[in-house]
Amino acid sequence: MTQVAVVTGASRGIGLSISKVLLELGYTVYGICRNPETCNFYEENFHLIKGDLKDPKTIPIFLEQIPNRDKIRILVNNAGLSYFAPIEELSSDKISEMTQVLLNAPMILSSSLTRILKQNEGRIFFIGSVSGFQISPWGNVYGSLKAGLHQFARLLYDELRKYSVKVHLVIPDITKTDFYHDLNIEPDSDPRSYLIPDQIANVVKQILLDQSGLVVPEIVVRPEVFKLKRKKFQK
Repeated sequence: MTQVAVVTGASRGIGLSISKVLLELGYTVYGICRNPETCNFYEENFHLIKGDLKDPKTIPIFLEQIPNRDKIRILVNNAGLSYFAPIEELSSDKISEMTQVLLNAPMILSSSLTRILKQNEGRIFFIGSVSGFQISPWGNVYGSLKAGLHQFARLLYDELRKYSVKVHLVIPDITKTDFYHDLNIEPDSDPRSYLIPDQIANVVKQILLDQSGLVVPEIVVRPEVFKLKRKKFQK
């Protein structure tokens, strides 16, 4: 039987790495992203669908573009959006955008696909963040929304386990992606101080390969040492 996976934010970073792992495991992957034309990875069973999670009304539209929706066995809620600033500098539009992408969209997607996942005894992965449980300067809205996502994943795990739907919350620490592009800090040059997307994807892979009957509902993944550095901006 064809196995289908849906991954949000699949055109780059952690989402792309997880998509490659799913392809390796034999899944047909439908990736949701805003700019599919920027992705330079091509594979026969990898299909990118243009969709903006900031607009909840478009979610049913791009889900309808998946031709074999009844075969979906995995949903990966990975897409992210972050604005870091003092609270008085965060506009209502930016707060609304983050709320929609980081919390509302994963809830809507999970709700939309739960009946199918129950039929297929599937899985839902949530990619969280350590910002959801530790203080992050100027990251109060982002961290609060990630905390909300973490709690939703935990509650959904208990709700769906009776239907043999496995829910997994993967919480990465500092990961070297373009997440830091617009911030004034970035991962240190020491490779022991950050994770890379393939390492997060490998955690997902190991969870999927484990057929022992146990479930990993939540896992925190950290680099060996903690280091960040301030960016040097040219005047």
